[in-house]
Amino acid sequence: MAEVISALDAVDVRFPTSRDLDGSDAMNPEPDYSAAYVVIRTSADRQGFGLAFTVGRGNDAQVAAIEALAPLIVGLRVADVLSDLGGFSRMLTGDSQLRWLGPNKGVIHMAAAAIVNATWDLFGRIEGKPVWRLLAEMSPQQLVDLVDFRYLEDALTPAEARQILERALPGRTARQADLLARGYPAYTTTPGWLGYTDDKLVRLSKEAVSDGFGHIKLKVGADLDTDIRRLRLARETLGPDARIAIDANQAWGVQQAIEWLQPLARFEPYWIEEPTSPDDVLGHATIRNAVAPIKVAAGEHIHNQVMFKQFLQAGALDVVQLDACRVAGVTENVAIILLAAKYGVPICPHAGGVGLCEMVQHLAMFDYVAVSGSTDGRAIEYIDHLHEHFVQPVMIRDGRYLAPTGPGIGAQMKPESVDAYRWRGDHR
Repeated sequence: MAEVISALDAVDVRFPTSRDLDGSDAMNPEPDYSAAYVVIRTSADRQGFGLAFTVGRGNDAQVAAIEALAPLIVGLRVADVLSDLGGFSRMLTGDSQLRWLGPNKGVIHMAAAAIVNATWDLFGRIEGKPVWRLLAEMSPQQLVDLVDFRYLEDALTPAEARQILERALPGRTARQADLLARGYPAYTTTPGWLGYTDDKLVRLSKEAVSDGFGHIKLKVGADLDTDIRRLRLARETLGPDARIAIDANQAWGVQQAIEWLQPLARFEPYWIEEPTSPDDVLGHATIRNAVAPIKVAAGEHIHNQVMFKQFLQAGALDVVQLDACRVAGVTENVAIILLAAKYGVPICPHAGGVGLCEMVQHLAMFDYVAVSGSTDGRAIEYIDHLHEHFVQPVMIRDGRYLAPTGPGIGAQMKPESVDAYRWRGDHR
């Protein structure tokens, strides 16, 4: 009998990171890093793992959204799903009644991401390959077939996407070997959470340098005097050559962002991340024009590929920070990577959350091997939180991500961690 998807489990997992203010920023002062954790099971007793990242309350709503999508996939033939992952993604995001809740945004879209990523994880396990290799070894036409071009063709046509991929073909093998030998550049947000003391900021910044990181990120946006003091401390600690990015997490209006950044510019921040509403395309463009040479970065809250298209068309971004599970998972992120390549904007993925480092590394590594062919101006975010709960945690050496070699996307949690941190309403 044909192998089918026999079940989908969704579990509410929450880690009490608010206790030490890990993950704290101007808009999320006390986050509890959480995962709506998905396990897809097949009739052949195989599994795929994925998740949607949240920051505490509301994770139960995210689990409910995943469960609402489950009837669409239970009973599907595994071979049919894996042979048309583009069609599978469009089926999940296109259900007419559930689509109404977005469309293509919010908890219903993130639910699709968790399921799509779990499906890619299943695919990697069946093939015995990490997802970055699955993608990097696909033909240009197979990759183009993943993309839904319906709302993209005014910016990127299938023919243009295929040309981008074909240009990168000659160097794929050499870049894959380089990736396995040297890894991929990383930057770290570990020193920069807003709730940390000055002493902790300085100590962790020094540790970042000793660990090989030449690029860190600080949270800003709650108080200008505090931002000036903390940025000065970081610059004094790291010296003039290190890159220091700053992240406002959407705290400002457009004019406020421009004014707030003026006294911070003396410390030469490399980029300002999420300076205003993640929906404000023209606002980002205005800020970018006003604050150059400070770069403008965003993406972790940009809902879908159409919005990324508009940001790029408007010249609103210097850095694309795609997220593994804000848009509809691996499949939609392939479209965003191709859009970024078309417009020549580097990708520096967002990974500030539970499981995001494990998953998003595959997207950046695929981009290097098979799309942009470059790591110039590119780095994957790294945070030193919660990796011990994953079966295949990220590996960092000398400030670089080591390419994962195990099968799948890396989202599988240890069963004992799921059991220990499963939300039971006990308000840990």
